[in-house]
Amino acid sequence: MTRLLALVLALSGQSTDWSTHRGNAARTGSSDAQAGPAKPKVMWAHKSNEHFVASPVAAGDRLFLPALGAFNTASFHSVDLADTAAKRYPWTKTAPLFRAPSVCAPAVVEGKVVLGDGMHQTDGASLHCLRASDGRALWRLSVPGELVHIEGSPTVAGGRVYVGAGNAGVLCVDLNRVTLEGKEVTLAEAEAAIDKKWKDLLARFEEDKKKDPDFAIPPNEISLPQPAPKVWWQQGKGSLHVDGPTGVADGKVLVGSAFLDKEKLGERALLCLDAQDGKVLWKAPLKWNPWGGATVAGGRVLVSCSSIRYDPHAIPGAKGEIVAIKLADGSVEWRREIDGGVLGSVVAAGELAVFTDTGGRVQALDSKSGEPKWSYSAGAAFFAGAAVSKDAAYAADLKGVVHAVELSNGKPAWKLDVAAAAGTPGMVYGSPVLHRGRLYLATCNLEGDSAGKPTVLLCIGSE
Repeated sequence: MTRLLALVLALSGQSTDWSTHRGNAARTGSSDAQAGPAKPKVMWAHKSNEHFVASPVAAGDRLFLPALGAFNTASFHSVDLADTAAKRYPWTKTAPLFRAPSVCAPAVVEGKVVLGDGMHQTDGASLHCLRASDGRALWRLSVPGELVHIEGSPTVAGGRVYVGAGNAGVLCVDLNRVTLEGKEVTLAEAEAAIDKKWKDLLARFEEDKKKDPDFAIPPNEISLPQPAPKVWWQQGKGSLHVDGPTGVADGKVLVGSAFLDKEKLGERALLCLDAQDGKVLWKAPLKWNPWGGATVAGGRVLVSCSSIRYDPHAIPGAKGEIVAIKLADGSVEWRREIDGGVLGSVVAAGELAVFTDTGGRVQALDSKSGEPKWSYSAGAAFFAGAAVSKDAAYAADLKGVVHAVELSNGKPAWKLDVAAAAGTPGMVYGSPVLHRGRLYLATCNLEGDSAGKPTVLLCIGSE
């Protein structure tokens, strides 16, 4: 998709970009300013035997999300959002393109989908750039090393991609300049060469079928040229451990680094880096690990922290904290201890800082002072953060119940049990998203009471 087409769609209200974690620096999980469902109605439900750990990402008339299959095999899906879609997945990418499982929610910019692979149990990762229209691989960056994985969403800003890679720290690569067969070229030039090679492979296959159809082998994308993006800089290799999403604001890259208690690796802090060269501008130590990354509201950075990772067995006794830090110099404005881990990102909604916790609450603090504004009790723990519209917050808990909460006062608006509505139970690990007035979420049954049962990708609209 060209920049001009992207601009036309954006001006017409059909945004095609989702350039950072949760769609924007405020982490609202919303692609536009439309209100969410007022009274819930399931518009469609797509059942699956895969598990959805990451949050889906909305762009135009598609969703994009990774999935885990049997033995943690990786898939990445493009999802048709039409209610009557004849084929819910227009395209899917698996091995050999993805050599490791993926739990990374992508960024979608200018018709390109950027995401990483690798999980905490794996070593070595790749950063992928795919064509949004058909999934064609445009470039891939290999990042080797022990405890190297790309789990957190990348951010694309100013033609560069900023992404955390576990023990490899933070990388900055060029979105549109690559190395192809030893020569630096534009991505457009590389894309033309890849398309020509694919056309030639298809033509050769057709000729082989005519000669001997029983032995003709269809072409595989692994036979195509594999450009690698230009790397601008890398920061924190071997000293930081970055599993959460990156953020970019005012020419600064915000990075949450964790300390791994078992491995005794990493540094527990929020770092601010210069976007041009990766130089550390300031560093703010943290009490707990910042898995949800940083949220920017004006000149303030809001950081969600948790004493546990995504482990349901560790929920009892989990602790958390919300920290407000000045973007300009890294000084702490306020801290608020939470009786529960905060794994999802904080949402900046006007003067509110909205978040969920493993204690089963959706809460709002005053973003300037940290003082509590309201609290809603769901009765079940949350791993996933909230999606927020102009008047409501939408959150899904580990029992598969979706809660809509009034943003002004925290009172319940409605709730929907996914098992009852879609016919299959499921836990929600990935935060829901709002897109064109509808709410989208996907479930995960890797463990828990419904372990091994089918999951579902769900579209919720209004009655």
